Amino acid sequence: MTETVTIENGFAVTGAGEWLSGRPQPAAFSGAAVRSGLKGWIVRDRSSLSLVTTSGKSYFADASRPFLTFIPCAAPIKAVSAKVLVAPAVARTKSEAVKAIPMTASSAIVATEFAHKDEKSCWVVTATRSRTLRANVADGETLSVRPESIVAWTGPNPSGFCPNLRLIDFILPRAPSSLTLNFHGPCVVWVEGSGGNCDRAMRFAGRRSF
Repeated sequence: MTETVTIENGFAVTGAGEWLSGRPQPAAFSGAAVRSGLKGWIVRDRSSLSLVTTSGKSYFADASRPFLTFIPCAAPIKAVSAKVLVAPAVARTKSEAVKAIPMTASSAIVATEFAHKDEKSCWVVTATRSRTLRANVADGETLSVRPESIVAWTGPNPSGFCPNLRLIDFILPRAPSSLTLNFHGPCVVWVEGSGGNCDRAMRFAGRRSF
């Protein structure tokens, strides 16, 4: 069994092995591919990811998210579960709901953490709607990211930042349009393009952070 991957023509290509992958994947495979759900009592990323055991070459790709990014896990990496395309199953350590607004599940982002002693078997390939930027955030610096644009990060979880937080925002499942996530360095953040109005979040005064 091998835990290596190559990216060819928009596909992540693997050999035989046990993989953590998005649904429904792989798009094509030789031999057999057996899917199973993630086990556990509280598994936050179970709705987005599952285990796939393959006996031969397999091809992973998502037609709605054609841009692939290979992220090596030299340090623990947290990736948005819905944007994970494929990773070695042994690299997954846990999942969690990252709350952008405290004391509520509203606007929470489900993330999967990847870490392993053997760096050769610790990586993740993400699939996004646009190209991905790797941003290095220096110690003492802060990078603000729109929630829909975050792909993965190292270091501590971000803090929510909303200049116009209303009581109803604690109830609605969607994020407030002015909400951003603040990543405090040192850390590395992977970001994709925004699908909304990026300018609106910067038009307010009297910002409130939490």
